[in-house]
Amino acid sequence: MSIKNIMLLISLFVAGSYAQSKVPVNIYYEALCPDSAAFINTQLYPAAKQFKDNMDLKFIPFGKATYRTQGSDTLFECHHGPNECYANKVHACALYHIQGNSYQPNNTREVLILEYVNCLMERAQFKSGEFPGKECAEMYEIHNWDTIEQCANSTEGSSLLKNYGDETNKLQQPLKSVPTIAFKQTFDADNQQLAVRNFREALCKNLKPSPVQCRNLPGSAPALASFGLITLLSVILTRAV
Repeated sequence: MSIKNIMLLISLFVAGSYAQSKVPVNIYYEALCPDSAAFINTQLYPAAKQFKDNMDLKFIPFGKATYRTQGSDTLFECHHGPNECYANKVHACALYHIQGNSYQPNNTREVLILEYVNCLMERAQFKSGEFPGKECAEMYEIHNWDTIEQCANSTEGSSLLKNYGDETNKLQQPLKSVPTIAFKQTFDADNQQLAVRNFREALCKNLKPSPVQCRNLPGSAPALASFGLITLLSVILTRAV
């Protein structure tokens, strides 16, 4: 094999190592659920920061809630009580109304949503009384908290939350566990079990081709494949010179 062909192989390998792949990830959660908070704060948030180009992340705040219509009203019963129904509506309204900051290009809609949801989930668990919607909005320069709050206290918030309920029920009715993580809008028991234990590993399992960030997972197939290919190229190069 010529040096030229060897270099071509190396180039193709390097390009494949840094190829961008993306997968839809839906997070079905509850605003006052301790398990949801632990998952979002300690697993999802750091992984979403690291793999921001590899995930189409969608938050679906409803969980094990139920709803019924009474005339023009929609009445909800939530897993952790009436306060959670309000909190779920704040999440639903924020997901609808948050916009990117045109004066700060790095503060895209997706970035602000991730930061805001992470903040709400972390601070709501303090149980200090007042829901931290305004506090988190101020912290991340989300300037339309008044709009979000009005939405949460109106039929708009009820309508948005009902839509998330329909989306949750479409995946699984009733939802068996909270949080539930679905890759490619599909529930898979093995993916669920792995994701709640090690979201980063579950994400890497569902990314094809696997991005370079996945390749330092101990014993991962991509890491072993990379090592094997590098070794093979080294042997070929040694014999060619």
